[in-house]
Amino acid sequence: MSPEQAAGLAAYLDVLRKWNQKSNLTAFELNPPSDAALDRLIVEPVVASNRLLPADRLLIDIGSGGGSPAIPLRLMATQLRVVLVEARTRKSAFLREVVRQLGLEGTNVENCRFEELAGRSELQGKADLVTMRAVRIGSEFWVNTRNMLRQGGRLLLFGTAEDMGRLSLPPDIERLFSDPLLTSNRSHLVGLHRKD
Repeated sequence: MSPEQAAGLAAYLDVLRKWNQKSNLTAFELNPPSDAALDRLIVEPVVASNRLLPADRLLIDIGSGGGSPAIPLRLMATQLRVVLVEARTRKSAFLREVVRQLGLEGTNVENCRFEELAGRSELQGKADLVTMRAVRIGSEFWVNTRNMLRQGGRLLLFGTAEDMGRLSLPPDIERLFSDPLLTSNRSHLVGLHRKD
């Protein structure tokens, strides 16, 4: 990690801490940041950045909320253009402030649901990466994600080993890898791609 990347991550945490005092962006203790907060918000995406490719250009993050994993990933891979998708207005305002304060050119915040964004023709088949912290994933999610990914594009899911074990993949989505991120919190990263 370069000094510039470390400074960017610290600045991101500082903006998150200030906004979290007024808005519920994360349940983690941020004043000062707890070990659990640092692990989830910073360390996991920094470790996961090893799975990014130099050719990756467009990342779409679904349910961006408090900004992790997308903001740390963007700080680790400056070549990325990033679209942060967040349906809640207050969280979108926070994300815009992070982008402004950190000067993250090529990073846009979309205040809408992923389903709405997936319907835009200018993004269909364009994403190198789609990222998300795994929650309940339904059939509509798979269809929308597949439509957003370019040929050879990948989906990176962050969650626990249990979350990842419960994934039910449709026939046109294939698992590439399943990496433990941190043993302390049993976090996992699963990489998937669309079959062409």
